[in-house]
Amino acid sequence: MKLLTRNRTTADHHQVDGGRRRSSLAATVAPASVEVTPRFLRVGDGYAATLVVTGYPAEVGPAWLEPLLSWPGRLDLSLHIDPLPAPVAASRLRNQRARFESSRRADERHGRLADPFVEAAADDAAELAQRLARGVAKLFRVGLYLTVHARTEPELLAACAQVKAAAASTLIEVQPATWRHLPGWTTTLPLASDNLQMRRTMDTQALAAAFPLASADLPAPLPGDPPTTGGVLYGVNPDSQGIVWWDRWAQENHNSVVLARSGAGKSYFVKLDVLRNLYQGMQVVVIDPEDEYTRLADAVGGSIVRLGRPGVKINPLDLPAGDNRPDVLTRRGLFLHTLISVLLGHEPPPAERAALDRAILAVYRRAGITADPATHHRPAPLLKDLTAILHADGEEAGRQLAARLAPWAAGSFSALFDAPTTTRPDGHLVVWSLRHLPDELRTVGTLLALDAIWRSVDTPGRARLATRRLVVVDEAWLLLRDGQGAKFLFTMSKAARKRNAGLSMITQDVADVLGTDLGQAVVSNAATQILLKQAPQAIDNLADAFGLTAGERRMLLSARIGHGLLICGTQRTAFESISSPAEHRLATTTPSDLVGFDDGEEEP
Repeated sequence: MKLLTRNRTTADHHQVDGGRRRSSLAATVAPASVEVTPRFLRVGDGYAATLVVTGYPAEVGPAWLEPLLSWPGRLDLSLHIDPLPAPVAASRLRNQRARFESSRRADERHGRLADPFVEAAADDAAELAQRLARGVAKLFRVGLYLTVHARTEPELLAACAQVKAAAASTLIEVQPATWRHLPGWTTTLPLASDNLQMRRTMDTQALAAAFPLASADLPAPLPGDPPTTGGVLYGVNPDSQGIVWWDRWAQENHNSVVLARSGAGKSYFVKLDVLRNLYQGMQVVVIDPEDEYTRLADAVGGSIVRLGRPGVKINPLDLPAGDNRPDVLTRRGLFLHTLISVLLGHEPPPAERAALDRAILAVYRRAGITADPATHHRPAPLLKDLTAILHADGEEAGRQLAARLAPWAAGSFSALFDAPTTTRPDGHLVVWSLRHLPDELRTVGTLLALDAIWRSVDTPGRARLATRRLVVVDEAWLLLRDGQGAKFLFTMSKAARKRNAGLSMITQDVADVLGTDLGQAVVSNAATQILLKQAPQAIDNLADAFGLTAGERRMLLSARIGHGLLICGTQRTAFESISSPAEHRLATTTPSDLVGFDDGEEEP
């Protein structure tokens, strides 16, 4: 073991001596002491060890050094490159090909099977010789060295093991520079000096792919492009500790989808997204199946519509207020067809659909409502009026449909539809709570809430473009599992962008989303895609749908709460949700965190 010391006081004297100013500069920036051992260096108050890359994969892709460059610890990576003159490169390559050919002929002469490794190496050498002769490629002598830094010796050993594992993930073999850590450390300093001289010959293509052209963070604006001004904080990148700042409104569409298993933190993340969009003056509407957003709405002065509570009524036959377009009655009739299909659980047969269409037109005429916009202010009929006309229909199909709709018109499930609409919420945040609806009405309640939201978004005139609107559908599988409901959600996702609105869908049932063509279409129509922790049973379908790499699959299977992957086209980055104490108070649903919150108790 050697101990090298440098006295800074002596260096100060060197500064006086004009002939030794270079050594005084080195003394100023150098550490106070360097302790050399066979396994590591002690540099100042820290520890360092150098690893030498001794084995490379047979084939490499772009940014093949990215796993090492994105390692979260302190790592100095040094790449020493010396070009080989063309005559020297050609001579060495010719000798190498001669050795390969000699081995092949020796195996053939002795009747041995051909060595597949020699065959592959000979073919690669022949191809490289042709490219070298044409001037397409050049050869270089390359040395790759890594110096790992840590505070203590145990931390250094653990860090070296992690770096070896990261290198092994890309088939790179590293070995410690035992007894040579001091030359290794100086090799990785910016001195352009390779004191280890452990080189490997590479061609232009492999060397170009080694440069760090990829990053764990989202790409920054190109030089000359205007800086980004919008967006919200999604969290921090656990790989680089960089900020993940995302603007959904700057993408090709404003929709997003959040897929995660139960308990992965998807609602927590969405609530933070909602709160931060509210900071920027946007209007947000949430469909909340489990009363998870009510504390947030109370805190910011939002409105809450509790469907299923006594006195809360929604009339699906209402016409949009203030909409004077000539086809408004036709569009309302088409929605009623969708609603009836959802109530019945399937699309009615053709005869019943024809009877339903006749009854829709007749019920509005009986209420005095026609295509004339001047009649649209009159009170709308109710669902029980529609079933009464169906019951009086001259055909058997109409009477059968009326009998099937009886539970919702005048039976056990009629409490939501048996009176005119009692609430028309408005404001910067509106929460449609479905907690008090029976399970049989959850899908219908989601559809009615979406319809009311869409009517507020799809208002004629330029006034609707003045304010951005974000529509959040939590537990979207309630609609996606139903054919007609999925069609309505898909249509809304396609048309929202033109109305300056964005649709955010959250679900924990990946099978219902990716198991149907409509579900896949809804996901593909969302420019912003968020994947949090996934179940092993769903990861294969998810990997095929989103083109996940093996590393991304492992990350999603082992992700902690709030950790996930942001995907937008070819851009993707990992992130961890972060929040302030005030935001955490409004977003958390963990019972232990809610203890002591005055507003954390459920409303009776």
